[in-house]
Amino acid sequence: MLAERIGRVKPSATLQMNTKAQELKAKGLDVISFGVGEPDFDTPENVKEAAVRAIREGKTKYTPVGGIPELKDAIIEKLQRDNNLGYTRNEIIVSCGAKHTLYNIFQVLLNRGDEVIIPSPYWVSYPAQVLLNDGVPVFVQTEEKDDFTLEIDILREAITPRTKAIVLNSPSNPTGQIYDRKCLEGVAELALNRNLYIISDEIYEKIVYDGHQHISIASLSEELKKRTILVNGLSKSHAMTGWRIGYAAGPEEVISAMTKVQSQSTSNPTSIAQWAAVEALKGPQDTLTEMVTEFDRRRRFLVDAINQIEGLSCRMPKGAFYLFVNVKEAIERGRRRVSSSSDLAMYLLEEIQVAAVPGEAFGREGYLRLSYALSMERLQEGVERIRKGIEQLYQ
Repeated sequence: MLAERIGRVKPSATLQMNTKAQELKAKGLDVISFGVGEPDFDTPENVKEAAVRAIREGKTKYTPVGGIPELKDAIIEKLQRDNNLGYTRNEIIVSCGAKHTLYNIFQVLLNRGDEVIIPSPYWVSYPAQVLLNDGVPVFVQTEEKDDFTLEIDILREAITPRTKAIVLNSPSNPTGQIYDRKCLEGVAELALNRNLYIISDEIYEKIVYDGHQHISIASLSEELKKRTILVNGLSKSHAMTGWRIGYAAGPEEVISAMTKVQSQSTSNPTSIAQWAAVEALKGPQDTLTEMVTEFDRRRRFLVDAINQIEGLSCRMPKGAFYLFVNVKEAIERGRRRVSSSSDLAMYLLEEIQVAAVPGEAFGREGYLRLSYALSMERLQEGVERIRKGIEQLYQ
């Protein structure tokens, strides 16, 4: 018999949708996937060359569990340069991707019944990881009419004596929302007054538009820095999803505990990927600028195109590379064929070979998440398919 905890969670909806799309592709169908959050750009050449060099130099053995000193130093430099945050090596851990980093955090923070506040809509893995570690996810709703802004009064009401941590994700997956300084200061005051941890997922930090600024909440005060565990990685900023390098910066006792857990689970992240990550952080950043410029072009096109389809609407995201599309009207008008965003996502996949992730996966019925991390040509074709599919839905 399987462990009881396995029954608490469902498989990742984004990966499930991607798997179904791949199955259709294997049958010879031309599937356009708006599903998985993976940049379509290649890893920069200088980063790949650093990995090749590491192989040739024999840097293929075990490393310290929490990461090589050179990578920790590169992360420390990055956090000081970009976020005005000072850390030591003992306050940094490198893990097998930001998802692994987050799992380690919940492993060391949560006792059975501890509550973790998660703003909704949320990235699909936050509640699952809390549940797998015997915690209780508590959802705080944000509304589209408010641009999915986190309301501090509602957050305050959600805090109980069992609350252990608050999860922040800015820029947000799936909405593209960015928390401004005023919002972060409100969260900070609550966290300090109630002695809560803040888990700040900043993986999309570099992908922002229209002059908006990412602010790391740990930078607001030294006292707050001691209650914040910052999570980041190289997957999105440097198109290194398969390299699996994520990291956390935080209080030494938390990082030490995470390192202990990691020593008994994965040991170190791949040695070669770590050396590549050093180059990614310390080398030229021009490819990142080019990538964000292209994402911005796609963003503007896709928002305009989606808003021209009858029954669909979306707001302009401030960061990341997703649209959170309101499909409530389309569902209402297509009741004969669909009754939920999951039904609509499956309809689009099976009827017009377009893959999107249903809003239920992010805690919000009536929406679809579309990633624009694919070429402009495929975006144009995909939107045209969606338009035709929605028109057919109404017939």
